[in-house]
Amino acid sequence: MYAFNYHKPATVADAAALASQHADGKLLAGGMTLLPTMKQRLAQPSDIIDMGKLNDLKGIEVKDGVVTIKAMTRHVTVATSAEVRKAIPALAELAGGIGDPAVRNRGTIGGSVANNDPAADYPAACLALGATIHTNKRAIAADDFFTGLFETALGEGEIITSISFPAPDKANYQKFRNPASRYAIVGVFVAKKGGDVRVAVTGAGDSGVFRQKDFEAALKANFAVAALDGKHQPEKGLNSDIHADAEYRAHLIGVMAKRAVAAAK
Repeated sequence: MYAFNYHKPATVADAAALASQHADGKLLAGGMTLLPTMKQRLAQPSDIIDMGKLNDLKGIEVKDGVVTIKAMTRHVTVATSAEVRKAIPALAELAGGIGDPAVRNRGTIGGSVANNDPAADYPAACLALGATIHTNKRAIAADDFFTGLFETALGEGEIITSISFPAPDKANYQKFRNPASRYAIVGVFVAKKGGDVRVAVTGAGDSGVFRQKDFEAALKANFAVAALDGKHQPEKGLNSDIHADAEYRAHLIGVMAKRAVAAAK
């Protein structure tokens, strides 16, 4: 690990100011991605801005059919929240399937969404549920937030403060996980609200999380597993790596989508 300067701001404004002042600095939320890459000397931030003292960024609120989760809320808190389980059971189940107990007890929703790992789970939930990402400067629709591998619409000095998820009528998330990391080789989140259906895919796209518009159209016409019969995900634009090639991932997207529809509640 390379040397760095350490900061522990007391307010979001202080954290944002530090982030703006240090172009090569990094915000530290749960540290589940940043710290391992630093230990491997794959990252060399000049400054670490630890958000651990920002207690006003922790907590969950459910109001008027919207679940708002503050950025520093840990995965285990989302997974075990009675409010989340009642309003959006699929979101609680997703959080309970992230990594292992150590990861779930340290990782945060804001850190996961801001990092936008192409195999992370929360980005699929954000897209499928039509979430809004709130920052210290603005509100960003999930469709506009994820811009590429490890890339988002966040600007300089911009910090996620919370994420709001409208509760769907039905939803489910199915993941084919890497047996070692528990990251998604393919994950599919399906959500239905009124006449609208959204299908988001993580772990497979070479540009990160994406919506499967053909599946969405079929499920809008008939929200049933049979509606996806004969529907196929093109291999173009999908990842190929040591875990699965593009052809296998394309097949898994169809399988996981059908499982999600069957289990949606």
